[in-house]
Amino acid sequence: MTAATPSLRILVDALEDIKAKDLCILNVQKQTPLYDMLIIASADSTRQVKALAHNAKAKWKEAGGIVLGMEGEENGEWIVLDCESVIVHIMQVTIREYYNLEELWKTPSNRIALDALNQYESSAA
Repeated sequence: MTAATPSLRILVDALEDIKAKDLCILNVQKQTPLYDMLIIASADSTRQVKALAHNAKAKWKEAGGIVLGMEGEENGEWIVLDCESVIVHIMQVTIREYYNLEELWKTPSNRIALDALNQYESSAA
């Protein structure tokens, strides 16, 4: 993430505000040149998926971030936000279980614990 990019904490807090479930943050810098971080969150309904996406988008923009795109809003089962070097996947629980993105992207050392996020961002700066 660049120095001008807002903190990941902005997105995490925005998702937690609307009661996202099972938040997962993965550092994927070594796996792809397209982005640095993945955030994956679950929701119980299409309404909650949409609310989470809209809140995360609004908070990111308020903090000075740029949302390059948002896909999946039509059906609300899985919405993807492109927030510069961070990609946010917000999915209904059954969709998340089926696609199991964590399994595709997770390595033994790239998962960032929520309680260690502030420390991780300080060390990465």
